[in-house]
Order: sequence, then C-alpha cells, then structure tokens
Amino acid sequence: MRVHLGRVDAVLVQALIAAALSFAHLHDVATAAGQDGWKAWAYPISVDLLLVAAWRRLRSGTAKAAAWCWFVIALVASLGANVATAGLLDLDDVPAWLRILVAGWPAVAFLGGTLLAHSAPKAATEEVGADVIEDQEHEPEATPAPPPVQPAIEAPPEQPPVPVPAALVDHARKVAAEHHTRTGTPIDTPTLRARLGVPAPMAEAVAAQL
Repeated sequence: MRVHLGRVDAVLVQALIAAALSFAHLHDVATAAGQDGWKAWAYPISVDLLLVAAWRRLRSGTAKAAAWCWFVIALVASLGANVATAGLLDLDDVPAWLRILVAGWPAVAFLGGTLLAHSAPKAATEEVGADVIEDQEHEPEATPAPPPVQPAIEAPPEQPPVPVPAALVDHARKVAAEHHTRTGTPIDTPTLRARLGVPAPMAEAVAAQL
C-alpha cells in the first residue's frame, strides 16, 4: 500500500512540475505577444482546460474524432510555447503571425471547449434507446380479456293444463262429427274455436281430447 502511494505521489509531483513549466512558458509567450496583466495568465489556463476537456471526451469513448482534433490543437499550442521559449524565438521581437495566433486563441479555445462540453454523445443516446427496446421486448404480452358470459336463456314456464268440462268435450265431438260429415275432413282447432266460442287455450285443450 505504501509503495503504491509512493508511486502515485511521484507521478503527481512530476505532473505538477510539468504543468507549472508549461503554464509559465504560455504566460511568457502571451506577454511577449502583447497580452499583459491578467490576460497573460488566462492564456495558459485556457490551453490546459481545453486539453482536459478533450482528454475527458477521449476517456468517455464517444466522438473520438472531434476529441482528438481539439486535443492536438491544445497540445500544439502548449508545445509551441515551450519550444518558442527555449531560445528559438526572440521574445523581445515577436513576429506578427505569432501575435495574430495569440490574439485569436481565445475564440478557438471557446469554440473547442463549448463543442466538447455540450455536444450530446451519440453512444449514450443509442445505449438508452437500446435499453428501452430491450425493456419493451421483455415486457409480458397482454392477456386478452375473456369474452363476456352470456346469461342462459331460461325456458318459459309451462302453462298449467286448462280444465275442460266433460259437457264441452261432448258438444265438441258433435260439432267435429257434423263438420266431418259436411266437409269430409277433420275439423281444425281455429274452426273448432269459432264454433264453440271459447278462448284459444280452451279450444286447444278440447281438440287434444277429441
């Protein structure tokens, strides 16, 4: 555990030293290009922030082409300042093209940082869409509702038999015999009902006993 902490501390110390030297070189180049006061200190901060934003996007695994592009731009700016301050550039007589680059750097850094920080990662969107589709696939299918049960139709109650007087039956026999003698055919129930002058249930009950 102590060995691991020692290695981490050494890496952090080395990173801090390198960052401080790069910070100082960028500050010196900005000052030589006419950016004095707080502006000279803001230049190295913008370069380092653009490097961090590009590195975070590379670590996220999304939009690597744009991340690599802005990472290289920030790295060139940092390395260029380090090389320029190593004696290859006269800081007392900075060329015009370098003044133009230093003056235009804030716009470039702002554009790169905005695109890296606020562009929506496509992979995350596709992953969310895939999760939604997978959840929909695993959802149980809706069971159709059973059809409504129709109530059974009850048969109408049977009518009680109509009592028929014996005298009416005897009279009906005479009427039926007279009808058969006259027409040669058995008498039907409607004709029997008309001849007897009784209701239909009564006529049917009398016809059943003939």
